[in-house]
Amino acid sequence: MRQSRTLYDKLVDDHRVRSFDAADSALLLYVDRTVLNEYTSPQAFTGLREAGRSVWRPEAALGVVDHVNPTAARRVRAMPDPGGQKQTDYFHENCRDFGIELYDILHPLQGIEHVVMTETGRVLPGMVIAAGDSHTTTYGALGALGFGIGTSDIEHYLATQTVTYSRLQTLRVEVTGALGPGVAPKDVVMALIREIGAAGATGFAIEFCGAVIEAMSVEGRMTICNMAVECGARGALVAPDDKVFAYLKDKTGLTAEAWRDAVAVWRTLRSDPDALFDRTVILDGARIEPMVTWGTSPDQALPIGAVVPDPEAEPDDAVRRDLKRALDYMGLTAGMPLEAVAIDRAFIGSCTNARIEDLREAADVLRGRRIAEGVRGMVVPGSSAVKRQAESEGLDKIFSEAGFEWRQSGCSMCLAMNDDVLAPGERCASSTNRNFEGRQGLGGRTHLMSPAMVAAAAIAGRLTDSRRLDR
Repeated sequence: MRQSRTLYDKLVDDHRVRSFDAADSALLLYVDRTVLNEYTSPQAFTGLREAGRSVWRPEAALGVVDHVNPTAARRVRAMPDPGGQKQTDYFHENCRDFGIELYDILHPLQGIEHVVMTETGRVLPGMVIAAGDSHTTTYGALGALGFGIGTSDIEHYLATQTVTYSRLQTLRVEVTGALGPGVAPKDVVMALIREIGAAGATGFAIEFCGAVIEAMSVEGRMTICNMAVECGARGALVAPDDKVFAYLKDKTGLTAEAWRDAVAVWRTLRSDPDALFDRTVILDGARIEPMVTWGTSPDQALPIGAVVPDPEAEPDDAVRRDLKRALDYMGLTAGMPLEAVAIDRAFIGSCTNARIEDLREAADVLRGRRIAEGVRGMVVPGSSAVKRQAESEGLDKIFSEAGFEWRQSGCSMCLAMNDDVLAPGERCASSTNRNFEGRQGLGGRTHLMSPAMVAAAAIAGRLTDSRRLDR
């Protein structure tokens, strides 16, 4: 047993069922909870059925329909395509037969799985949560170790409440100082991904710390933990603090005594002062600016005031070829100012940036303004609860009066598995997490940025610095 441990090692050690090697790196890990969706769970349930197995703890799982469902204002249970209908029908059947609670498309708590799990109090500090979606890293914002698993692992989890697991190295990311006005958590994590590269944290679990993280809201921490997977991290953590406890206070259903005991334990969930990390990265928060991606990978990002990079300036042949391919796909020219890039679409949504705080941020920019002619704007709240909260605050009217479509919750155009897609060649300012080729539709071009930056781009009709629109 290590004498001084990181928060990550404490969580792994606390959930270790057994070790498979002397180095204690290959483990059987107990998993507290999971969330299932219609997209990644069918093969796992089929495996259970064929093996004649049951689900070990059905009460520890939640089913949520979120990937293929339509987001039109008047929603019905029918899916936009036969394949999606088949997936959701089988998902209903599986949740019913194996005793798993389901938030289906018309359920009042339906939403994107990672938004629903946190807002319903299912994610608590100290937990290990594995699910069939890579953005399960989101839960690290509450001091829980979350990571994505494959179909065979989902089946193993459902049957045993455990998964086989390889211990990760630890990466400490300290963000010092303070963010400037108009700089968002999305900009922080995009700056990190640009700094270390899309594979820079592969094999690592990140622990975020420093003055900027301490000052950040819980929802902001969810954004940075969510996108940590975009630099390869299979886990991202922030030590739980009073902000986390306040966020959870009315969500857990614990008695006063149980809550007091739980908080006392949660306060111990932090790295020991002399714990050793395998690697450390330090970012100066004061130097981070609003960021946008120009290419087809999340690490191909720059401050909004920069110009499109020149591949010929890149000495590495492989990197130079990647840059040329990205520029060709995105239809951009080296040296072009990013603020000269015109857009066709503006999308605010996804498990990264569709929480109430994100919608407030975008609405602050849009209030009293109209989006540019020729730009189509869509807002897809992260959950039905977020949608209702936004409507109670009048945010829906701000979006509608600005020219945005106010829609129902779901993953939507983050990955275009429903009928919300870009047409070939359309260019989108997007609050989502991935800008891969075809991610938002075949031939579609995606620029990642914060919700405020999406709102600013929609007003200007091109990528623009949201700080110019600050009131």
